Amino acid sequence: MGKKQDVVLYVFINSMCMIKKVLIANRGEIAVRVMRSCREMGIKTIAVFSDADRTSMHVRYADEAYNIGPAPSNESYLVIDKIIAVAKKSKADAIHPGYGFLSENAEFSSRCEKENIIFIGPSAYAINTMGDKITARKTMLAASVPVVPGTTKALTDLNSALSTINEIGLPVMVKASAGGGGKGMRLIKNEKDIENSVNTAKSEAMASFGNDAIYVEKYIDSPHHIEFQILADKHGNAIHLFERECSVQRRHQKVVEETPSPIMTERVRKEMGQHAIAAALAVNYTGAGTIEFIVDDNLNYYFLEMNTRLQVEHPITERVVGVDLVKEQINIANGKALKLKQDELQQYGHAIECRIYAEDPDNNFMPSPGLIKHISEPLGLGVRHDGYVYEGYEIPMYYDPLISKLIVWAQTREEAIARLRRALYNYKITGIKTSIKFLQKILECADFKAGKYNTHFIEDNYDFLMSKTKSTDKHEDVAIIAAFIDYIDKVDNLQPEKPCLKLGNNWKDFGRKKNVLRH
Repeated sequence: MGKKQDVVLYVFINSMCMIKKVLIANRGEIAVRVMRSCREMGIKTIAVFSDADRTSMHVRYADEAYNIGPAPSNESYLVIDKIIAVAKKSKADAIHPGYGFLSENAEFSSRCEKENIIFIGPSAYAINTMGDKITARKTMLAASVPVVPGTTKALTDLNSALSTINEIGLPVMVKASAGGGGKGMRLIKNEKDIENSVNTAKSEAMASFGNDAIYVEKYIDSPHHIEFQILADKHGNAIHLFERECSVQRRHQKVVEETPSPIMTERVRKEMGQHAIAAALAVNYTGAGTIEFIVDDNLNYYFLEMNTRLQVEHPITERVVGVDLVKEQINIANGKALKLKQDELQQYGHAIECRIYAEDPDNNFMPSPGLIKHISEPLGLGVRHDGYVYEGYEIPMYYDPLISKLIVWAQTREEAIARLRRALYNYKITGIKTSIKFLQKILECADFKAGKYNTHFIEDNYDFLMSKTKSTDKHEDVAIIAAFIDYIDKVDNLQPEKPCLKLGNNWKDFGRKKNVLRH
């Protein structure tokens, strides 16, 4: 058959097997977020959960839920056979991997294809190509996408690394070839640190990814981390949905993101967007993905890596562009052509996202799992809250401590910052330590307010950010208890035959609870 007939047949076949039931191979806030879009599309959802997540919100929100094993992720969420078995048992048409866990696992994508289950994401080829940093660099060079000067082959021993570093010249970044997320990454500025940094990076890479291969690239001074959101369908169409500024990072992990970037110009935005599309087309990419660039103060930019999945910070793009990225992912997986046209897309207003973690800033940001006693979520104009916890929920110790994302939108950056400060002030969680106070300090920092910051922001402003961040959880607990006691005193004046809520089997139980609280 000719090419045109092949396309017609492909579209016909996909129209006959539209997605009606999706298994979300993830947990927490991203699982709930995917389910919301599915519900709007009339698609049934299936949750999977470990023993530790039996009472999690995504389990309660889904149409069906299945246990997949013990709490450790390598015995549950990371076991491909278990996920596939549930998909078959529940008769799922497709699997959405969310982010993290199996979302960038080429074997998982390939396995879904073999089992005739639609993988809502890219092909195994695209994941493999862009997942290996060396291969990705070579692919981008072939596609004429600017790349940071560095190696184009994996380095597996100390001597080859030393030779390459001497050739490129300090400072350099040593990175794990097979991974990301800051693992296996070391900045080397001094010659005396080379051997230890290389060996440490290799060891960390092996522990995290089962591969100790590394690569070396020239370190960019005053680096800005800017990424472009792309969408590509199965018909050769690709677009970008503009940039996100992700330079507020701690230990190479993003903390606050915003769009548009405060340093961007229209000319550079257009150029970077074109290169982002070229990067996606170079690997026949399909679905939602992100092309990450490193940018210097003069707006020279270089390809950093590609995330072949939905990003944690995708809501700010959704807000300023007006596109539901999860719905677009599902439509693309269904074989539909993109209806969005590049020249019709524009950014409207300004959006900022901050990540709320269950961790203690006063104790080196150690995770703080535990029981949530009280939560007051922020509301109001231009506020979006993507979370999964509730009062009485116990955050498990086995997973990433991210508990929610707080997103705000406003017409200007200044108004967005003010709105986010207000929302953080309204956001109350007791029973665990959180990063809310730390995030408030970031918004108060002069460098952030001026939009003049790079990936060294937290390091450069550490003393300011850590000042006066001592937790006030105890005071908040006292305030909440005092308010509740006052409420009970008022309820005491109600007639028993007209109760307005049940706090026990009878009014005597109610009174006993009041006395306990008072003591």
